[in-house]
Amino acid sequence: MRKLCPNFDKVDGLETVLEVPIPEDMWTGIGSSGSNRWQNLRALMKAQISNDKCSHLSATSNNEFIALLKLVGSPLIPLQVQCDHTLTRPLQDSNIEASSAKYIVQQYIAATGGVGALDSLKSMYAVGQVRMFGSEMREGDDSIQPIGRAEVGGFVLWQKNPDLWHFELVVSGFKVSAGSDGKMAWTQSSSKPCHANKGPPRPLRRFFQGLDPRCTANLFLDAVCVGEKTINKEDCFLLKIETAHDILQTQNTPHTEIIRHTVWGYFSQRTGLLVKFEDTKLVRMKPTKGNDSIFWETSFESVIEDYRYVDGIKIAHGGKTVAMLYRYGVAHNHRRRIEETWRIEEIDFNICGLSMDCFLPPSDIKKEHEAVEQIV
Repeated sequence: MRKLCPNFDKVDGLETVLEVPIPEDMWTGIGSSGSNRWQNLRALMKAQISNDKCSHLSATSNNEFIALLKLVGSPLIPLQVQCDHTLTRPLQDSNIEASSAKYIVQQYIAATGGVGALDSLKSMYAVGQVRMFGSEMREGDDSIQPIGRAEVGGFVLWQKNPDLWHFELVVSGFKVSAGSDGKMAWTQSSSKPCHANKGPPRPLRRFFQGLDPRCTANLFLDAVCVGEKTINKEDCFLLKIETAHDILQTQNTPHTEIIRHTVWGYFSQRTGLLVKFEDTKLVRMKPTKGNDSIFWETSFESVIEDYRYVDGIKIAHGGKTVAMLYRYGVAHNHRRRIEETWRIEEIDFNICGLSMDCFLPPSDIKKEHEAVEQIV
């Protein structure tokens, strides 16, 4: 991963630290010379460049590519999750499915380092690289496979308990940002204006891909154990969380209705670690005219691998996510598939000097949010 860029104005000048570290493949592909790459990269970090020569995950337009990048790169989990300390629940007064899930979560906490180690975490920093493949939107229900060449990129993630986080992803000349200041979550891209997500602040899905064991444990504490399944020759317990209807209602907008959002976790019976994370979301798009609705269903499957100890805590350093998009209703019936392979290059905890200023939302969305609060 490239973290520094040479100073092309002064030979003996200090090198520039990149906001988002990027893979070497991406660095060599954004320009023909060192100075040209630096100019393009500087424009990219200001969200002012798009590279039309890239395949863009086989998307037919830049707007579609950005929508896909935000969908796969920075989706949110529908539930608020306590992440400043590890929660516990008594096993008594619960049915067998809920009690089994609580026991499995306790085994997961022990496998990732224990309550003491997890509660010692106050903040986190992670750098990684991604490689994405996409497919065209296909009609019908036939199986679809990714086509075209891979798009490479990098991301950086900052987190500070309890609900502060900031995420930046750069892929194929496009940039996606997302964050939470503890009051609201927001997203922004290089071609779309910033907007706040409806409802209370929520965690980033990427936390549950092996990067934040405490957040994962707290999420599944109220799950139920619905059976067993073998994942990559590993016998696993399957835990399920069905998001309550009243929680989904707080995230609806005038044009969309979230019908359901279900989360599954596959925990190894041998190691106690989370080896697969799934979630499925069904959204109804409300028609502007008539009564015919269009439904969008997104299904994510993340296989989590390469656990290593970092400061006494087991953190996953690699994995693969497959996202399936379904659009149906009226005359529409299309599907597409996107694959993302990621690898963590650097991760550290308890970062000194990480202040609230690192998690402030863009000024325009902050003013908009404050105006809405005054009206309410």
